[in-house]
Amino acid sequence: MGTSSFSHPSWVGPFYPAGTKPGDFLAAYARRYETVEIDATFYRIPTAAQVRSWASKVPEGFRIAAKVPQVITHEKLLVGAEEELRLFLAAMDEAGEKLGPLLFQFPYFRRDAFASAKPFLERLEPLLASLPRDRRFAVEVRNKTWVAEPLLSLLREHGVAFALIDHPWMPPIDEILRGPDPVTADFAYVRWLGDRHGIEAKTESWEKIIIDREGEMERWIPALAALLERNIEVFGFFNNHYAGHAPGSIALLRDVWRRLRPEI
Repeated sequence: MGTSSFSHPSWVGPFYPAGTKPGDFLAAYARRYETVEIDATFYRIPTAAQVRSWASKVPEGFRIAAKVPQVITHEKLLVGAEEELRLFLAAMDEAGEKLGPLLFQFPYFRRDAFASAKPFLERLEPLLASLPRDRRFAVEVRNKTWVAEPLLSLLREHGVAFALIDHPWMPPIDEILRGPDPVTADFAYVRWLGDRHGIEAKTESWEKIIIDREGEMERWIPALAALLERNIEVFGFFNNHYAGHAPGSIALLRDVWRRLRPEI
């Protein structure tokens, strides 16, 4: 379990010890959790030095996941983005054995971008085929009708995980699990995202929980247990937008887990 990003000044006090400087955030974070999803890579390709710095601040066994830059997934929509992907993968390789999964986060696509899942998959397939097999990748989509066998089979063929997300535009997790098998790799990738625009209308800082998500957690616990019973590794990341304070959401999940599944 971890969070999406770690560099929130409003976490100083509620999560980081008072007086913690930004340069020490990641080391302090890694004393509490075993993985993090780097959000900054979505906005720009990191330098090799930046990735080495992240890796130097976390212990052995820690895993640094990261989002693929938006220039690839949003701006170029996978067309002519080979050089950007090469540079990104080369930089992230500097994390060495601490590198976790890399996430292709795609936006919701209107019909004027892709009339259906088929042309998207035709564009996605050669990208997946080009990815190095010794690294882990996940793909996130936000068009709920695309969560079907054509997409899942393509991901399974290439050993790429289908990202399971808690998002207003997507079906709830128990509904997803009743459909075609969403496990497409030897690991699962879970993201609790929430309603970004809705919560930003309520708060501009992220130091406390402001939305009660206990009901949602009670639906997620059986799903997570089912994933673990398949003997696969599960990476899970909470966003501040889910309930107001990502570390608080992790604490809630753990509390509900102990109540519902104390044997695991």
